[in-house]
Amino acid sequence: MTRSEEVVAAALAVVAACRAERERDAERRKRTFGSIEIGRALPQIKNHQLNLDLH
Repeated sequence: MTRSEEVVAAALAVVAACRAERERDAERRKRTFGSIEIGRALPQIKNHQLNLDLH
């Protein structure tokens, strides 16, 4: 294996390791924060006319 092939193989290994770590971290965040509610849902305003004084 030539030196350039070794460098390419090492770079691909680093990319694969980074991707695996990123996927593990994303799964951990999904488990941790997936069940936390951000807050109450905002009330829906339906059929409400706003009065705007444009004079």
